[in-house]
Amino acid sequence: MLKKLDDRFDNPSLPDIKPQTPVRALNRDRFAGETESFPLGVVAAVTGMSETFIGKILGRVRSVSAPQLLQLLDQDAFSETFVPRSMVLDYLLSRSCADRDGEKLVEGPFRLVQGNALDVIRSLPARSLQCVVTSTPYWAMRIYKDSRWVRWADGSFCPYGHEQTPEEFVRHSTEILYELIRTLCEGGSIWWNVMDSYNTRTQIRGNAAEALKAMQGKDERSWKDHECRRYSAGHSYLKDGEQSLIPGRIAERASRMGLYVKAVITWAKTSSLPEPQNSRVSRNLEYVLHLSKVRNPLFKKDAYRTLPASLGGRNGERETDKLSDVWVLPTSAGRDGHGAQFPLALPARCIALSTEEDDVVFDPFAGSGNSGVAALRLGRRFLGVDVSADYLATAHRKLSVVARA
Repeated sequence: MLKKLDDRFDNPSLPDIKPQTPVRALNRDRFAGETESFPLGVVAAVTGMSETFIGKILGRVRSVSAPQLLQLLDQDAFSETFVPRSMVLDYLLSRSCADRDGEKLVEGPFRLVQGNALDVIRSLPARSLQCVVTSTPYWAMRIYKDSRWVRWADGSFCPYGHEQTPEEFVRHSTEILYELIRTLCEGGSIWWNVMDSYNTRTQIRGNAAEALKAMQGKDERSWKDHECRRYSAGHSYLKDGEQSLIPGRIAERASRMGLYVKAVITWAKTSSLPEPQNSRVSRNLEYVLHLSKVRNPLFKKDAYRTLPASLGGRNGERETDKLSDVWVLPTSAGRDGHGAQFPLALPARCIALSTEEDDVVFDPFAGSGNSGVAALRLGRRFLGVDVSADYLATAHRKLSVVARA
């Protein structure tokens, strides 16, 4: 049940993060005489405009020519999704339209794949996933095990979570969501757990335990002694110490691509790491974006009232009988060598609310497998992807125990 997907790129050492915003603009002369046309649906997702709005500009069209695309890029309503304005035509001209629906999904209760999430998602059958639930890497806060270097649609080449700017991280998150749209069932849901980051000068550590040790004053290494560091100067507008506002940006771009933003849920953690900050409040929140392809996805609200708290039901006296957009759930104990896994109750709640028995649940950043454990315990099937063989080995052990129970 554990399959490895080969790397396409070498894995060079991770560089420091220095947020130098690129200076570039659309070069129209390069596309003079271009005759290629592009499917309307793809153009809508890349330009962040609905098909109806494009119709107001171009009239009734089923495909968009290169000159028409340049006309769309001139609209005040244009706002990038996962490709910068200067690169939209290059992306569409290079985009492969090959059939990518040949990969088998899940045989048995679960399947684990080691590899880059984008490659795996592109190989999945269309409309095969009822639920996607994941906790993504944080931007520029961790050095993850076995990081895979990825060539992204915006031209950057880096592991996910190790981008030079928060904009790149937002674009790459949105690109993954774009690829997921094709694989999601019509009534399915995406639950996207993401944390914000501050644009600060800091060391980038390997796990939460290292961060806690530093906050307790037990890390005697100096700035230059750390393997990887994040700088704060050089961004086009973010100042040192300013919050990046990443979750909201991802949500807006998901909406522009055609997904419904059903809710931006606040996960109020019952415990969190201390932050030695005197100029702002400490963070105790993360966010879960609930996204769908249709206005009324499958939503089993009664699961909140009928399931035990450990499987996503109401959390005792900390939550009311009303299922709101504030979820009061504990953090994970951080066992299994994974310092950033989410607690079992969080993916379990998402899965219980949006799936039926035997549906396929997918986690593109499966880590040590908590989302898979939740899926199996709720009677669903699970497909998980991660770059780390160590994490997947742990996940395989945990899921095998649950599958045999």
